[in-house]
Amino acid sequence: MNKTWLAIPLVSLTLLAACMANFTEFSPAGDDTPSAESKTTTGPTLPVAQSRYFSTSGQCAICHVNMVDEAGNDVSNATYWRSTMMANASRDPYWQATVRREILNTPAYRAAIEDKCATCHTPMARFTKTVAGQEGKILDEGFLDPQNEFYVLAQDGVSCTVCHQILQEGLGQAHSFSGSFVIDAEKPPGERDLFGPYPIGKAQADVMKGGSGFAPKQSLHIRQAELCATCHTLYTPTIDESGQIVGEFPEQTPYLEWRHSDYAETTSCQGCHMPHAQGGVQLSITGGKPRSPFSKHTFVGGNVYMGEILKTFGKDLQVTASNEHFDATIERTLDQLQQRTATVKIMQFLQEGTSLTVHVAIKNLAGHKFPTGYPARRAWLHLVAQDAQGQIIFESGQVNPDGSVNGNNNDANPARYEPHYHTIETPEQVQIYETIMVNPNNELTTTLMRGTAYVKDNRLLPLGFDPNTAAPDFAVQGQAAADRDFLGGGDNIQYVIQVQPIQRPLTITVKLLYQSISYRWAENLRQHEGPEIADFYAYYQAVPNQPIIIASDTYSEED
Repeated sequence: MNKTWLAIPLVSLTLLAACMANFTEFSPAGDDTPSAESKTTTGPTLPVAQSRYFSTSGQCAICHVNMVDEAGNDVSNATYWRSTMMANASRDPYWQATVRREILNTPAYRAAIEDKCATCHTPMARFTKTVAGQEGKILDEGFLDPQNEFYVLAQDGVSCTVCHQILQEGLGQAHSFSGSFVIDAEKPPGERDLFGPYPIGKAQADVMKGGSGFAPKQSLHIRQAELCATCHTLYTPTIDESGQIVGEFPEQTPYLEWRHSDYAETTSCQGCHMPHAQGGVQLSITGGKPRSPFSKHTFVGGNVYMGEILKTFGKDLQVTASNEHFDATIERTLDQLQQRTATVKIMQFLQEGTSLTVHVAIKNLAGHKFPTGYPARRAWLHLVAQDAQGQIIFESGQVNPDGSVNGNNNDANPARYEPHYHTIETPEQVQIYETIMVNPNNELTTTLMRGTAYVKDNRLLPLGFDPNTAAPDFAVQGQAAADRDFLGGGDNIQYVIQVQPIQRPLTITVKLLYQSISYRWAENLRQHEGPEIADFYAYYQAVPNQPIIIASDTYSEED
């Protein structure tokens, strides 16, 4: 055993022993890899392991547990985090299938693809390999193989001692993007800094240092959006058919979108995705005064669908969260999507002869584009007009059982896509807020390493976003750029419906729907074969890819 771990004060040993009943394993290894015993950790138990640079989540949860706010709510970090996409970044079967697809498309760049994807999805394993002068490897005998020496670190996803060790150095600068965060590789166990937002006294610092091997240190950069931007601003290389790198592609840019909005002056990423607890919270069972404001480690996003897959196939995917944990995260995600993401409202309903004109306004409440992040995501409007008998006289945007959208050119044909509309006049036209990529040959693609430009980006803009001054990497693209009603804060669209004499009164319903994995992005994976792709489709077939209703409004002539 490394001598660093022998210098644990008696009080720390007593506290640790009292908590160990909640954990099946304890492996205070001092070398560069977790001990072999910890590799078998599965099920609802968090992994308890330590390496040269990191501790896994179970190690942190030994002391940071039973955290309660002033309203009596359990706000323990691990209770929230374990069922998030952060915790399950390496288990995500769609991500695994996508990595396989990218490798099959450009096998010559396999090493670079796996190393880059490992940077933010298996950061502890990849960082350790990088310090040793090696590249991260994910598939086959890589990090996802239970026999791999870094398996436990990889399975713990984006864990506590990753984010809390990131240095302030260079944050917010372009060179920090695409997973280029900086973690100290020199300090030995026992002296490594863990950053938090609060000042800490020497007595408490000594207890944490002796019990964990990490020294708590105050630094407010842990609350800044620039910290999140290191992974959530991602550029990928563009590779042409000859295998040459011909450029760089802005795969996702939520931080840059946020920085170009009014929210950059008022709210950080953490402000929405890590909401505050009610009052002060004692951070550790070792004592200390309650801290406030305390950011709950909910990391609430918008991926309900993957949460359902992780819950349904938890045993296969070896999750460390219970069904109850996933249910709670899914409920929080739905609340975020349906209460604080966007609104839709029917503003006017006019009739001239047999022509009905319905004016619809959508507001984006998010601090970035909606949808944002990974380009598989999309939102769209589903509008239905019904007569007095409930018969549908017009419908645009109906979703099918397989998750495709009626009238969407891209769902019907991978070589076509639905343009942005100011006015919709036929049921075959659908207003879809999305990105559409093309390759160097100007052909539509969902392969990231082939992406060279967006021919469509009409995702709803955040408040204060000026389309005229947006940089090319996150600018509006396609017909939305010429739409005077498509502005920072939302969009206005009109539906012109031609009808014959109908039974009155009329009822109009409009819904804003959302998918985290759109139909075309899922279907295009079928072009390839691989174990991860087969696994994803098994889950995809079992869990219907139906959209989330973000917001809705109804107008009736009877009202």
